[in-house]
Amino acid sequence: MSIDPRTPVLVGVSAVVQRPENPADASEPLDLMERALRGAAADAGSEALLTEVDSIWATRGFWAYADPGRILADRFGAKDVRTIVAEIGILQSTVLGRAAQSIVNGDADVVMIVGAEAKDRAARLQRAGREVPLTEQADVEPDEVLVPHAEIMGQFEIDLGLITPTIQYAMIDNALRFHEGQSMEDHKSELGSLWGGFNEAAVANESAWNRTPMTPEEIVTPTEGNRMLAYPYTKSLVSQWNVNQSAGLVLCSYEKAQALGLDASGFVYPLAVVDSEHMVTLSERRDLWRSPGFELAGRRAFEHVGREPSEIELFECYSCFPAAVRTQQRAFGIPLDRRVTQTGGMTFGGGPLNNFVLQSWVKMIEQMRAQPGSHGVVTAVSGLITKQGVTVFGPEPSCPFLYDQVTKEAEQALHTKAVARDATGRARIVAYTVSHDMNAAHGVALVADFEDGRRTLRVVDDPEWMALGEREELCGREIDVLADGTVAWA
Repeated sequence: MSIDPRTPVLVGVSAVVQRPENPADASEPLDLMERALRGAAADAGSEALLTEVDSIWATRGFWAYADPGRILADRFGAKDVRTIVAEIGILQSTVLGRAAQSIVNGDADVVMIVGAEAKDRAARLQRAGREVPLTEQADVEPDEVLVPHAEIMGQFEIDLGLITPTIQYAMIDNALRFHEGQSMEDHKSELGSLWGGFNEAAVANESAWNRTPMTPEEIVTPTEGNRMLAYPYTKSLVSQWNVNQSAGLVLCSYEKAQALGLDASGFVYPLAVVDSEHMVTLSERRDLWRSPGFELAGRRAFEHVGREPSEIELFECYSCFPAAVRTQQRAFGIPLDRRVTQTGGMTFGGGPLNNFVLQSWVKMIEQMRAQPGSHGVVTAVSGLITKQGVTVFGPEPSCPFLYDQVTKEAEQALHTKAVARDATGRARIVAYTVSHDMNAAHGVALVADFEDGRRTLRVVDDPEWMALGEREELCGREIDVLADGTVAWA
């Protein structure tokens, strides 16, 4: 088969995880990035990639470097390197899609993508009253900065304290339960089974942050060490950000890979990257339990590569919370008993903020190499399933690389509701959670719809309501929204 010389190919990947007993022995994010990219070059089999890199793409994390790619290029001895920083709110799939497209267009021959977090290091040093040494970088700007075009949350949501992803994702999960007519007990069982599979994957993943085995029952049962955060989410059902992890990838044009004499047996090809960037705050979505963006992005990607989800061997569904995974399972038509992670997900594998998808890509490439001929899918989410991305990898370039958007189609498919801050009258609860967060909304956070099509949000900080919401289904129940902002059972 003749391969287009401008075909993008992933030639090297590397993931780094540090869990030293002494936090002072852990590296800062910049050094973790360097280790990951050097490891990726070594994995590809050529240190020349470090000096011949054309662009370095960094995904923003809990770090303040203005342009980490510039420092990395200097350390590698690379010249005339274009640097890009993708801010929080930019899909990681967008980074891969644009980077790979730059190769197709002839703008680059060697591209590096990197991200890192060392929040565990920082937190442990701070608790010990010690300084957190970091490289300072001033008066420097990257060649390009990617920023989101809209806000993730609405002002009404912020004013009510619905500011944590845990609260909003829990509402999505409960809305999905009610939509499917599932009992609370069956919902709990599904969450345990789903996250139990993620835990098993993490135990087998040497790059996972938390490899401690847990049973499904242990994951979903509140205890002193596994407290309830926002019903039905215990601590073991949410993303773990306090990690020391990094990931790096190297892509080349096919002709550059050949010129460097790289071993083609390790090549993996990005075949399609499809994003949806239509942004609507959670409270404005008519169907809180559904993601038309994922349905459309998945369909476009799968059609391009000529494979149904059932014909793709390996999946890594973005897994900040169970609601994200459960929504994707429905969007793609994936059986609920199918394993959809290779890493262990953001709870167990580790969720380094804007870097988790990079961790997923590394593990996916490793798994595909271990299963010759296999295809893999890695998804991405920004915000509260606000943006969606689908990437398909293959063992050979069976189709031209596609980087596409389904944003306009998603805008047409996603129906919205007008949210009225001061609305009063009889309404029906369509989503809720019981939040135990003392630094955000505390109590029963609910979304309620009026018969005239409007919607409102309320938080009821009442122990009886909280106990009831964890014992009985509140979705579908009618309430009276009063002029003073309170609510009462109808």
